[in-house]
Amino acid sequence: MSPRPFIRNLTFQSNNLGKEVRIMLAWEPNLEGLYDDVFPIVWKVSKFGKTGPYRAQLTYTNQLAFSRAQDENGKVISAETSVTINTDQKTTLTEANEVYQFSPPQAGTSGILQAVNNTGTVQDIALGFLNKGELIPTPTLFFSDVGDSSRVTAKFTPVLHAYIASDYDENSILRGQIDTPAIWSQDLTALVQNTTWNLTRDPNSGRYTINHA
Repeated sequence: MSPRPFIRNLTFQSNNLGKEVRIMLAWEPNLEGLYDDVFPIVWKVSKFGKTGPYRAQLTYTNQLAFSRAQDENGKVISAETSVTINTDQKTTLTEANEVYQFSPPQAGTSGILQAVNNTGTVQDIALGFLNKGELIPTPTLFFSDVGDSSRVTAKFTPVLHAYIASDYDENSILRGQIDTPAIWSQDLTALVQNTTWNLTRDPNSGRYTINHA
């Protein structure tokens, strides 16, 4: 059974932080093959200034979608084609006359989403989510080198992590674990629709924290 649709609007804010900093937001799923043939993708990178108020607003919708991904210099660029999909469903990617297309989702294995590559060549596939009014999904997971007649399987829970990181850009493919620990982590299914979070810095220790406003 597909999860009940929901939207999560997240606001991160700071005031007189004391130091300029970049906050990187990424998903960290518990999946087999993580950092081997499936990789998280950086969702957002937001800069918060040293003095004065700053704010970053984000929206997540749990309408998932598969797309034919393209990796360019370590980043996922805009997809050529995609299909919305729900838990318990599967879709197939095919190619004809250099046009790629996903089939309409059909009933699949309980509790997971699947995409089968039937293009005749190796493909990269991404799993993402589609916000209202958008045509191309925001990628969250990157499945590399999916062989012909092979399939990708995902059981995605939207657990979001925030890091202090200056070396990452939005849509970057994370090929390994982040060197620094997350300063914030939330399962978005457990939140109400609109939440606000305060980013603060301890001037003595230099430690950053994110707490519910």
